[in-house]
Amino acid sequence: MGNEFRVRELVLGIEGLALLRTAIDADETFLNERVAEIRKFAAGGEEGLPGGGAAVNELDAAAGYAAWSSIYDSLPSSFIEVEEPVVQRLLDEGPVGAALDAACGTGRTTVALTSRGYRTIGVDQSPEMLEKARQKAPEAEFRRGRLENLPLDDASVDLAVSTLAMTHLSDLTEGVAELARVVRPGGRVIISDLHPFVVTLQGQCLFVQGEDELAFVRNYVHLPSHYIAAFASAGLTVRACFEPVFNGRLAPGGYEEFIADAARAAWDGIPIVVVWEAVKPAAQ
Repeated sequence: MGNEFRVRELVLGIEGLALLRTAIDADETFLNERVAEIRKFAAGGEEGLPGGGAAVNELDAAAGYAAWSSIYDSLPSSFIEVEEPVVQRLLDEGPVGAALDAACGTGRTTVALTSRGYRTIGVDQSPEMLEKARQKAPEAEFRRGRLENLPLDDASVDLAVSTLAMTHLSDLTEGVAELARVVRPGGRVIISDLHPFVVTLQGQCLFVQGEDELAFVRNYVHLPSHYIAAFASAGLTVRACFEPVFNGRLAPGGYEEFIADAARAAWDGIPIVVVWEAVKPAAQ
């Protein structure tokens, strides 16, 4: 795709956000370090940056996840680390039955479902991701398909889950409607997504493609009001909403590790994931 930007601009953005958030309360040494680094990078200092500060290329979802699939499970992620305890606690509430893992990726949530006894169908558009998921959860059934057009019958599962995928939809209405369609009356829908705060501030999640080359798949901002409207349109009732905050983990190998003090100050206390639980009213 045609959109690209450079690592240097990302670094400057994080430094500026850290300075903005700490200007009143931080000690003078920290503030002076931020100003010094901003001056250095603004003047063209790119030594040590990933790829030497080279351009970051945008990939569509199919190409992006094909490239990401080989390393997706090997990299620690603050998003997953704060999201999983919330989602898995909701899975524990049951009752156990038939479940869908929509946009299942490499199957991390599929494994969580099958280990609890759910009869699980995983759906993803990426054949590379599905192959990884089959290896991790051989007892599950997998189908290729898109979040906006799920290959399942109406009212065919008791639980529909989608984790950290809605952010790639420019409009989440169709995705939420599809989850609601396949859930039986009385069933639940659980969705985790990147929090609109972090998408608004950070924009995109970068990953290493090839040797020291960064790429991204576009994220879109979905405000809570967008979700409330989508749930209402799909006939779902919100039961709970959770907003776990940044835990201090920076993506390994990325540009933020290079400016760790600034990055941690920039994201400190900010919710980075939102988790929704909704129910489909039982038939009257």
